[in-house]
Amino acid sequence: MLLLPLLLEATLLPLATGSHHPFYNGFYYNHIMNDKGNGQEKVVYFNGARLWVETPKDPVYSTNGANVTLPCRYHFEPDTEAKRKIRIKWSKLRDDYTKEKDVLVAIGKTSVAFGDFRGRAQLHQAGWREASLVISDVRLQDDGKYRCEVIDGLEDESDVVDLRLQGIVFPYQPPRGQYRLNFHEAEQVCQEQGAILASFNQLFQAWNEGLDWCNAGWLSDGTVQYPIRLPRKPCGGLHLAPGIRSYGPRHRHLHRFDAFCFSSGLRGEVFYLNHPAGMTLEEAKQSCQDAGAEIARVGHLYSAWKFLGLDRCDAGWLAGGPRANCGPAEPGVRSFGFPSKGRFGVFCYKER
Repeated sequence: MLLLPLLLEATLLPLATGSHHPFYNGFYYNHIMNDKGNGQEKVVYFNGARLWVETPKDPVYSTNGANVTLPCRYHFEPDTEAKRKIRIKWSKLRDDYTKEKDVLVAIGKTSVAFGDFRGRAQLHQAGWREASLVISDVRLQDDGKYRCEVIDGLEDESDVVDLRLQGIVFPYQPPRGQYRLNFHEAEQVCQEQGAILASFNQLFQAWNEGLDWCNAGWLSDGTVQYPIRLPRKPCGGLHLAPGIRSYGPRHRHLHRFDAFCFSSGLRGEVFYLNHPAGMTLEEAKQSCQDAGAEIARVGHLYSAWKFLGLDRCDAGWLAGGPRANCGPAEPGVRSFGFPSKGRFGVFCYKER
């Protein structure tokens, strides 16, 4: 019966005598203190090793319908060969980092993908301590920032990968006229045009590439903005510098504006059909169907112009109205708007 008290005394004695040996409870805690004025920064090493997670600092680019790999690797310092039960989690971030959407969770060779990523997301673990994410059949909504998180017991480290889709931003105004769309209607019309509402980063990139548009439009974060390259009186005044003009967040149901849509690379081709006497809209739709295609949407035409080099000086029907006359010297897509009648050629779209 004396054995237990003796063991307790032997265990507690070093603590009572001021021993500096660390307490071991399954993990090894090694505290490194860096004095910075009144504050101290503490780094805790678990199991005698610090976990590091690394992702590329430059964006990873892809296009609609492609497959893409988001690189992520981890290591320990000092390095260790011991096998560890690592948990890997990928999530998609909002632009302001305030909310995350689960993409994939994996332990060992077992992984589960969530939501829209089911059947499209998987880990690429060909290398030692690799946690890269493979996304197949990339969609427009996949554009954005992703967090690669590695969990080793109590230690949790992460880094962020920026996936950017190569695409084009185009302003859209419905047939009813200017400033007729609330936020939800703007989302819908972009989807109908084979696109999505553009993000601020996408609009900023388009402005860098030359987009100049005086009408304000919804963006995906619920703000209303417009890009100006050449300051002028109707577009905020001559005294303002070029840039993205912002109305800030607007009420998503009550306020009405146009839309800025984003479209990426095409999975098919856009081609032009004509008739000597031109075609009505219904005749144009039928001509595309007879050619094994569908009447092209606005997003298809903008993508074909940017990515496939489409250059045609003929007006043609699209889903919603005709587009394309030669107009000014600057490159771009010209619009006749939405005439109620008329006879034109037609732009058709056919999936590969």
